[in-house]
Order: sequence, then structure tokens, then C-alpha cells
Amino acid sequence: MRQVFTYEEVVRTFLPWENVIYSFVVQDTEGNITDFFSFYNLPSQILKSDKHTELRAAYCYYFVPKAHTVEQLMADALVIAKQENFDVFNCLDISNNAGFLENLKFGPGDGNLHYYLYNWRAEDLQTKDIGIILV
Repeated sequence: MRQVFTYEEVVRTFLPWENVIYSFVVQDTEGNITDFFSFYNLPSQILKSDKHTELRAAYCYYFVPKAHTVEQLMADALVIAKQENFDVFNCLDISNNAGFLENLKFGPGDGNLHYYLYNWRAEDLQTKDIGIILV
């Protein structure tokens, strides 16, 4: 299952939007783009605190490794998210993400995501078999 993007959707989904989507490319020594990763901002309001009012949460969005491993890209994403003053970095345990989640010391979440695809029929899937990103 995959999404086919229009030009407008590519622009909206993959290019940076200030305070919304953070997108980065890796270039080789000749200036060719070899890798890509992005994350998006989904802040939460903190209630009943005199010290803090907002939790800045970065969510792993899209990534395309080629010259680097996914783990190397995500390690860079964590550093950049910290530089951009995010408090946490969230990532789903779908597809092959489990391999880098443990190595980069991600902690397990306390909830489950449930996907509802109207009028679709699919077999039961394990998280490692899912590669769709929904926002």
C-alpha cells in the first residue's frame, strides 16, 4: 500500500514549513543528494504548571537512507531536534524502525495506534509489516 503524491502534495509534505515540518538532505562531496529525513512539530499544552506551558514534540516523518544507515539519519535527526529546542522526539515502531529504536535508546510509548482504512480489506499485520505514515 502506498500513496501517490501530486506535485502540490510533495511540496506540502516534504519541503520545510516554519515551525511545522523540518526537512533535511544529506549531500555527497559532489553535491548530490544522497539521503533525506524529516520530522514535524506537534506541541502539547501543559496544564496546571507554573513553570512550563508547552511540550515541544518532534515526530519522525519521512526518511530515505541511501549513503547512510537509518540509524545514522535518526541520530542526526535527534541532534537537530535538540538544536531546534524540541523536548521529545517520537517515532513509531513500524516497518524496520525497531532496529534503530533500541540502539538509539528510544523508550516504549504507553499507547497504541489504531488505523481505520475505510472500505479496505487487509490481513492482520504486525508493526514490522506496516510502512504507512499517517498524520
